[in-house]
This record gives sequence, structure tokens and C-alpha cells, in this order.
Amino acid sequence: MTENVLKYALDSADAVVLGAGAGLSAAAGYTYTGERFRKYFGDFADQYGFQDMYSGGFYPYDTLEEHWAYWSRYIYINRYMDASKPVYEQLLWLVEGKEYFVLTTNVDHCFQKAGFDKKRLFYTQGDYGLWQCVKPCHQKTYDNRAQVEEMLKAQGYDIGADGSLLLPEGKKPAMRIPSELVPRCPRCGRPMSMNLRADQTFVEDAGWHRAAERYHTFLRCHEKQHIVFLELGVGMNTPGIIKYPFWQMTYQNPKATYACINSGEAYAPKEISGRAVCMDGDIGEVLCTFSKNNL
Repeated sequence: MTENVLKYALDSADAVVLGAGAGLSAAAGYTYTGERFRKYFGDFADQYGFQDMYSGGFYPYDTLEEHWAYWSRYIYINRYMDASKPVYEQLLWLVEGKEYFVLTTNVDHCFQKAGFDKKRLFYTQGDYGLWQCVKPCHQKTYDNRAQVEEMLKAQGYDIGADGSLLLPEGKKPAMRIPSELVPRCPRCGRPMSMNLRADQTFVEDAGWHRAAERYHTFLRCHEKQHIVFLELGVGMNTPGIIKYPFWQMTYQNPKATYACINSGEAYAPKEISGRAVCMDGDIGEVLCTFSKNNL
């Protein structure tokens, strides 16, 4: 079985580098369309006509009060609420006790919430939990949880003891926040924006650079060893961050193994096919197979 081949590669590896894309969080239940979208953004969808969270995030609202009403909900459910499926916990079980490092384009903080070591994580594209100056006038980011929760309460939401977002029965949420809650840069007074890599204004703060250095140090320390580059849920939106480098590093290191778990996109170039393990399927189901069978 392919699972046995991958488990053997992981067990015998000197190090494991995890590369995670949006498909991993989708497998954990972080869907951006359908029922989950309607539950939290049905009012915005009805008024503006978009049918997924991404579209709503880019919508040109007339006011910052509307913009942050939308984004406060978006941030909270995708950053501070737990995933509905234990996919990240299953992945941690798979690499626990091994030399590992995580490179991810995801911005939902799921790795750290699942118990992965913070110093073994590199979030290349930002974090839903951070704000920055929209300009930006300085290279610093700011935690946003307390302010986000204030915005939600101003819209009529309650936050449950388990962190869930609740709306009192029969009540409709406001689609605006009070003007005084609009986040502004503490240095220049301009509006804040999300710390997400959307354009050249993305702030790579001191924490980002420390994580980048730890990642590159990890690669240098293990570059001639048996490394498993395990890619999970990475598509072709930004292949130059994870997919292409993983292929290249596998090709350059004859001791390396490239592994890919993805639904509909599990493949490897012919140059490394003899040292590749590709599993086409739901990531959560594949990881569940490992934990259930204790391969």
C-alpha cells in the first residue's frame, strides 16, 4: 500500500519538512462557501450578491464600518474558532518526536492551535490574527483578537465559553461597527489592514524574519540527509513557495523523498518519480488511515 511506503519513509527519515496549502485547512473543515458561508455571512451575501468568503473579503464596501464588520467575522471564524475536524492533530501525531519543520501559505494558525511547536513554523503569507498599517508607515504587526471581539459584540454577537460565535435567537447582526472601533495605525493614524500578502505593502515583521531564518537553518542542517518533503493540499496558485522548491530540493538530494497528499492534484515530475509518493484523496481520510491502523 502507498500508506506503508510513506510511513516507512517517515519512520526512516532524518527530518521531515511539511509544506501545507489551503487544501489542508479545507480538509479540516475551514470551507469558504456553502453552509458555513451562509451561516456567518448570509446577510452580506443577500445584500451584495457574492457567494463565498473570499469575494466578500475583496468587496469594495462604501465605508470602513461595513468593511470591518465583515472582516471581524471573517477573522474570528477562520482564526480564533477551532477547526471542525482533527486533521491538524492527526498530522501532529504523524510527525511528533521527529525532526520536523512546517512551511505554510495558510494564514489561519491551525498548526499552532493543534500543538505544533511555534519555533518550527513559518507562515509565509501572513496571519489572520495580525494587522498592519495600510501604507505601511512602519514594519510592525499587531495582534487583533481583543479588537475583533469588540467588533463582534457591537454587531450583536456573543462568544461562547468554547470560543464559538453565537447570535441570540431572533436577532439579526448589524452589518456595521461603530466608527470608534475602526482600527487605525498607532503611529500615523491611517486605517489598519490585514497582514496578508496581497501586494507589495505586506509587512514582513521581525517575527516573520526570525521564522524564515529558522526554516532556512533547518534546511541547511539537514540538506545532505534523508529528508521527506511532505506536501499537503498545495495547489497551483503559488507553486513557487512550496511545490516547486520541494521538487527541486528532492531532485538535488538523492536521499530525499517527495510525498504529496492532495485531492485531484497529487503528482510529481518524472525526474523524481522514483523517489515520490503521491496519494490522491482527502487529506483527513488519509491521515485518519495512518492513526487508525498505526502503520
